[in-house]
Amino acid sequence: MNQATEQQSPSQPARTKKKRKGALWLLLILIVIAAVAFLAYWLLVLRHYEETDDAYVAGNQTQIMAQVSGSVTKVWFDNTDVVNKGDVLVTLDNTDALQSFEKAQTALATSVRQTHQQMINSKQYLATITLRKIALTQAQADLKRREPLGAQNLIGREDLQHARDAVTSAQAQLDVATQQYKANQAILLNTTLENQPAVKQSAAELRDAWLALQRTSVLSPVRGYVSRRSVQVGSQITSATPLMAIVPADNLWVDANFKETQLKNVRIGQPATVIADIYGDGVVYHGKVVGLDMGTGSAFSLLPAQNATGNWIKVVQRLPVRIELDPKEVASHPLRIGLSTLVKIDLHQQDGAMLATQIRSQPAYQSNALTRDLTPVNQLITQIIQANAD
Repeated sequence: MNQATEQQSPSQPARTKKKRKGALWLLLILIVIAAVAFLAYWLLVLRHYEETDDAYVAGNQTQIMAQVSGSVTKVWFDNTDVVNKGDVLVTLDNTDALQSFEKAQTALATSVRQTHQQMINSKQYLATITLRKIALTQAQADLKRREPLGAQNLIGREDLQHARDAVTSAQAQLDVATQQYKANQAILLNTTLENQPAVKQSAAELRDAWLALQRTSVLSPVRGYVSRRSVQVGSQITSATPLMAIVPADNLWVDANFKETQLKNVRIGQPATVIADIYGDGVVYHGKVVGLDMGTGSAFSLLPAQNATGNWIKVVQRLPVRIELDPKEVASHPLRIGLSTLVKIDLHQQDGAMLATQIRSQPAYQSNALTRDLTPVNQLITQIIQANAD
């Protein structure tokens, strides 16, 4: 037994060594297969995608400010409230605006009456001119009759001189009446009452006063959600005082900050997928690249880096890439400005441009909510003119 055991012992280390060597070869083969598989996957898939988690939701923030100064009497909405386009957000004290509006109405009525009086004066001046022409004709006729008598010494020289003076006086009076008529016409210029400069100026001032009165109600130009409300009841504000911000929820995008080394094959129009941290991997947004910014974040910072200094260290820069999201997907899973996201761009499509080449033919954003309809004040102006022109 002992001899047999001694004969088998030397063979056990050899078998163990052989097994270990086989395991190492198997591990090496598995590593090579994994490397080849990863290389193939990279060549076929990964190299056609660029990904970054330095990406955040962005959107429009409409800063609300009043168009006139005044004291705040009402604040209609608070943070997180939803508002529609045209809703009244803040109401200002309108006492001063009402006073100015009433003064403007009185000023227009006065202007209409004065201008109407000038138009009546024109007719009076015309009648005066007619009278002066008749008087001049009579004086000329009297002088014509007296001149032969004066030549024959049948009347005194004093009477003849009086006749000549009468003609000169009548001519001067006619000239005065004519100049008065022309001076009055220079103001009127044969235009209608409502088109007279003085009346139009007063009407414009009345429109300004009406607009100032309407603007004591601060309206929302867009539909969205109230954020960063700072206005308080009783505050004295001006047209430069920020009141609050309105953030639309239906026009959001993602600013993905890719490294400059990742942008070689990024083109406008390429599809992209976006995963927001707020929902996780269960919700995937689909979008597309709509543009690459014209500068890095450091280039547009308040204190740009001074790369010419002696202690310069090269840092890979990041460039914002704008990703437009599917509106239906955003409506189903609302996002908020500033949320973190993971963006992956599909680089297969290479026929797009790196810079936008088309110029917009329509405004990127517009709103008519702050445009006031002047029909009511124009009707009021017409009523005032008609009431004071009789």
